[in-house]
Amino acid sequence: MPRIPLGRAALAGLGTLAVIAAAVQPAGAAPRTDRSEGPVARAFSSAAAEYGVPRDLLIALGYSETHLDGHHGLPSQAGGYGVMHLVSNPGQHTLELASRLTGDTARELRTDTAANIRGGAAVLRSYADHAGLSTAERRDTDTWYPLLARYGGATDPATARLYADTVYTFLAQGVTARAEGGEQLTLPAREVAPERGSLAPAAQSPDYPSALWVPANPANYAVGRTAAISKVVIHVTEGSYAGTISWFQNPSAQVSAHYVVRSSDGQITQTVREKDTAWHARSGNAGGIGIEHEGYIDNPSWFTDAMYRSSAALTASICARYGIPKDRAHIVGHSEVPGNDHTDPGPNWNWTYYMQLVGGSTGGGEVQLSFPSYDTLRSGSTGAQVSAAQSLLNAQGFDAGTVDGSFGTKTGSAVTAFQKARGLDADGVVGARTWTALLSAGTTPALSQGSTGAAVQRLQRALTAALGRTITADGDFGPGTQQAVRDYQTSRSLGVDGQVGPATWGALQAGR
Repeated sequence: MPRIPLGRAALAGLGTLAVIAAAVQPAGAAPRTDRSEGPVARAFSSAAAEYGVPRDLLIALGYSETHLDGHHGLPSQAGGYGVMHLVSNPGQHTLELASRLTGDTARELRTDTAANIRGGAAVLRSYADHAGLSTAERRDTDTWYPLLARYGGATDPATARLYADTVYTFLAQGVTARAEGGEQLTLPAREVAPERGSLAPAAQSPDYPSALWVPANPANYAVGRTAAISKVVIHVTEGSYAGTISWFQNPSAQVSAHYVVRSSDGQITQTVREKDTAWHARSGNAGGIGIEHEGYIDNPSWFTDAMYRSSAALTASICARYGIPKDRAHIVGHSEVPGNDHTDPGPNWNWTYYMQLVGGSTGGGEVQLSFPSYDTLRSGSTGAQVSAAQSLLNAQGFDAGTVDGSFGTKTGSAVTAFQKARGLDADGVVGARTWTALLSAGTTPALSQGSTGAAVQRLQRALTAALGRTITADGDFGPGTQQAVRDYQTSRSLGVDGQVGPATWGALQAGR
């Protein structure tokens, strides 16, 4: 098949880049065979030699997808596996293609890093053969641009370009990364001039001029809103930037967010209009604007200063335009939205720094009390749940100090005093029993199916802590809450009637 005709053009948007010419391996040169190479570096060298794909290109691709982290064989949000993000989803099947090309099983490709790297190289080589690239052309890193765009799986040209541009950015800037087992790989900076062909850039965002616009598939969001915009919800993609944007274009995804932020430089792409309802946070969809951040919650290397600053500027703009208070009651993580089972943005997200950049407060406003689950808190713990415990303790007359989300000595003393007053083990640790007593504290009105209001919310939060499963704290005593009450009464040897009277309130407030 004849080679796809492409015009050579400089990679726009990279700016002036340092070039370390002497340190760059020539395109197509024999793979490095340094005896000091670790197993991941050797796997890249071996795969590059076997399939005739430039080694540096393979490393830059792996880094752009996963930061060379195989995530123990677990899939990304889009169903991608391993360092090279071999995908198996309804719209993309590079995992299956790699299995056919290499003879390795899907399981081996998912869980074995060397096999996964070899599989990624095999897929790229198959694309090169289909495009008719000669041996000499394959040695030229710049000719692989449209093949990388294809590897990303995007059907939209703008998304395909975002994907390939990211890889060439890392080639141009160079990379130093930690792979599995702590092995360090260094990719020197090099001069790049990729052959983009006809791939067009994305349009500008209609709502936030600093962002690009690549719309999600209409099957993945709802037109219009059923509630006023009142919250910003922070997410982590569990996948790459361009891969996430591409996934939102897949009608089988059934998920989307309003914005996606790139790790390396803070580039933002809007995928759903703010006036429409993205599907990102269940109960938070109707009034929330969702912002996805490229990366994985267990790897802090994704959360760069550029990402924080760019995202914070976006959040500040959203808050200003919709009159949203810049506090942690209104700028929340996915894990903090009631009725969700996700854990992002996770413990590596720096909320204090982010809120400072937004120009808001780490506290202030209405303190969030509803969570899908309640963590065990102790000295040194931080975050929104610590703020919740501090607020509840202060409300009950146990001085936890300033509600600042930091579990220090004063908070510990207040917890211990509260536990003694409720007949709990006075260990200064907020576990399930202490949470149950704290969350249920207050008046004890009779409640049954059909009841509504703040007392029902207290009940629902307390049952979430006591039962260890999420009871949506919406203030509406419906069938789900009634069943939770019955389950609680049964497990605590109370009279089982699905109604909340003195005995059930008493058990909850005693932390049973």
